[in-house]
Parts: sequence; structure tokens; C-alpha cells
Amino acid sequence: MILENFVRTVPDFPKKGIMFRDITTLLKNEQALRYCADQLAEHYQGQKIDKVIGIESRGFIIGGLLAYKLGAGFVPVRKPGKLPAQTLRGEYQLEYGTDAMEIHSDAVQSGDRVLMHDDLLATGGTIEAACTLVKRLGGTIVSLGFIIELSFLNPRKRLPQYDIFSLIQYESE
Repeated sequence: MILENFVRTVPDFPKKGIMFRDITTLLKNEQALRYCADQLAEHYQGQKIDKVIGIESRGFIIGGLLAYKLGAGFVPVRKPGKLPAQTLRGEYQLEYGTDAMEIHSDAVQSGDRVLMHDDLLATGGTIEAACTLVKRLGGTIVSLGFIIELSFLNPRKRLPQYDIFSLIQYESE
């Protein structure tokens, strides 16, 4: 299956000059969704993942499926003010602005083996900030997993310390 065929490109979203890679068209197709989740889970089988961290909001969808398939817990990393208990907060740069995220302070235990998941890897700022939060809690990051990687933005250069796996790579806008 060629997953790229299920990704919609939306020009000039969220601002002019950005070619947004929309996975909602992939998610609504039952075969593409299953294939995507199966391919990611297969890659991580046998790596003893304790927690899958899903980044708001599209990282929740496949992240939850990965946790289920890997026999791991699922932990959401959310925008500020969305988690009800005590949190850690981290700010970060996006390719088109700045933002912040939070994780529950008790979500990851020292020594937990963690798989970080988001739908898309662009510049690496979002996942880097989430990794910092997990490390502050004592988690060991096993890998970073994505559906899409915008390789033309060179995100791996920013994240050389991590194993990165993505199903789709875009070499240009």
C-alpha cells in the first residue's frame, strides 16, 4: 500500500507558503489506517515499550493504537490547560510560530521505556520539547515515530541523539 496516496496536501495552511500534509484522508480509510498502525507497530515489536507518548492532537490517534498493539500505556502530551492534574510545561518553536505543551507530572516513571509518536515531523521543535518533558520525568526515549517526515526541512539534524522512524518522507514542499 502506498500511504502517500491517502495524504491530502492543503496549500497555504495554516499560513501562506505552507503545504500542509493532512492525514485525515488517511485516517478515514479503514485499510490505510490499519496498514499505517500495523507498519508502525511492527517496527517497534520486541523493543519493550512501557509507554507511548502521543503529541496533541493527531499523535493521539495512532499513538493510542500503537500503545494497544505494543501492550504499553498511553500518555498524552497536550496544549496548556488541558490536563487536570499537576503538569510539567515546555515551550517550543514551530516552523510557523511558537507554542507550549504539558504532560502530567506522574505520567512517566523513572526508567520507563518510551516511544514518542506524532503524525508529522517537520523541524523537530515539537517532538524535541516533548522529549525534554519525558526526560525530566526520568523516561528513556527508545524512538521517535511518525507517519510523515518533511525531510527537506532536515529535522534529523536537530535530533541526532534519537532513533527516528517515519512511514512517509517528503523531499520537497
